[in-house]
Amino acid sequence: MTVTALVARPTRPAPPVCVPEALTHLRRDPVLKRVIRQIGPCALRPVRREPYEALVRAIAHQQVHGRAAEAILGRFIALYPSHDFPPAHAVLETSAEALRGCGLSGSKVAAIRDIAEKAVGGLVPTRKAAARLTDEALIERLVAIRGVGRWTVEMLLIFTLGRPDVLPVDDFGVREGWRVATDADAQVRPRELAAIGEAWVPWRSIAAWYLWRAADAAKASTFKPQ
Repeated sequence: MTVTALVARPTRPAPPVCVPEALTHLRRDPVLKRVIRQIGPCALRPVRREPYEALVRAIAHQQVHGRAAEAILGRFIALYPSHDFPPAHAVLETSAEALRGCGLSGSKVAAIRDIAEKAVGGLVPTRKAAARLTDEALIERLVAIRGVGRWTVEMLLIFTLGRPDVLPVDDFGVREGWRVATDADAQVRPRELAAIGEAWVPWRSIAAWYLWRAADAAKASTFKPQ
């Protein structure tokens, strides 16, 4: 699953995370200063969705090309024509066979049903309830759900809830962005990147966004580390 997949088909955008003081702070790091100069304005703008919906979409996108995942989601949503997105209680009333018919694998059906069950039971918080929980509290809470790992919750924190200080150190794109930005031969290890990122607090989500963009620019041969 790609980061782009997590922000596809937006509904109502949330306020931007990248405020001027974030860039002022991050430019104190000489590496990020170069990255910010080359990439330009920060376009990180979370999509305002309920955590339940964001998690279901994330599961649908796992290990599937973005277009294929969106087609599967389209068929899934079409099962519930009276709703903009399938409500959790309705998903639980739908047979596994009907969900499999949308193109979801057996493991994804099990994961989506578990998300729905945990949403009905209150483990998956509403957006309003999530606002009262810390990043780590949400991570600890949501990784208990089938198919949901720390990375998935970190993406939810950044791209759905707009949390400004999340650094997904296990993300390949973030570590690759740091590698190309420093012109290194190999990627930094997650623990090392976490230590480096301490200087970026409380704006590590914005730093991650710039490192993703640096990695993308390097693929297109448009990023120069010096």
